[in-house]
Amino acid sequence: MTENNSIRFSIIIPAYNEEAYLPRLLETVEKARLNYLHGAEKIEVIVADNCSTDSTAEIASQNGCMVVKVEKRAIAAARNGGAHSARGEVLAFVDADSKIHIETFNAIDSCLRTGNVVAGATGVRMERMSPGIAAAYMMIVPLLVCLGMDAGVIFCRKEDFQKVGGYNEEMLAAEDVRFLWDLKKLGKASGRKLARVTSARTITSTRKFDELGDWHYVGLILRTLLAVPFSRQKVDKIIKDYWYNVRC
Repeated sequence: MTENNSIRFSIIIPAYNEEAYLPRLLETVEKARLNYLHGAEKIEVIVADNCSTDSTAEIASQNGCMVVKVEKRAIAAARNGGAHSARGEVLAFVDADSKIHIETFNAIDSCLRTGNVVAGATGVRMERMSPGIAAAYMMIVPLLVCLGMDAGVIFCRKEDFQKVGGYNEEMLAAEDVRFLWDLKKLGKASGRKLARVTSARTITSTRKFDELGDWHYVGLILRTLLAVPFSRQKVDKIIKDYWYNVRC
């Protein structure tokens, strides 16, 4: 059990030019904080500002968040930067264009207090669905489920985050999969497992589908897989172009 004056949760939001989406996420975070059975004061909100040039940092400050500046332009670095400033016993990571469930903190807390969970994720629902989005979803999610992983709000104890060294900052994409894989290996040694807390699924944005078309992600995956055997540089270029250079 935590002491009366301690922080239980630090929810960390990596953000680059997220002025359009951050307010709606913070609204859902606040509702989930107020709904937390052990008190909203047990939860701190950290926005890891990854070199934004818009009003992301100002919006975060105005909403009472701790703003952490992270200069290395990589989402893994932003996640780590926020985590290094966190005071909570439990770290929760969520993307800035998401909306979290009102029961998020209660569901994660209940899961971790069983003592047999090292880390986990809430799972996601797309904010809209179409045949193209469904096809992209089905190319990724079944593999994660087979590995016992998921997306959405990813959570672990801070001490376990430190043991695995956080997120791999050399990875420009899929760093969250690697992170959960490292935690899975850590937990195996102590009889703890990964958990999927699907009673509090996160809603994730479809903004890239809105901009690039509902079938674009299927093509992206196929191009990436075809490039893997031949050129690491080409794979890196595909990832950088998609995740770091696309206007959203």
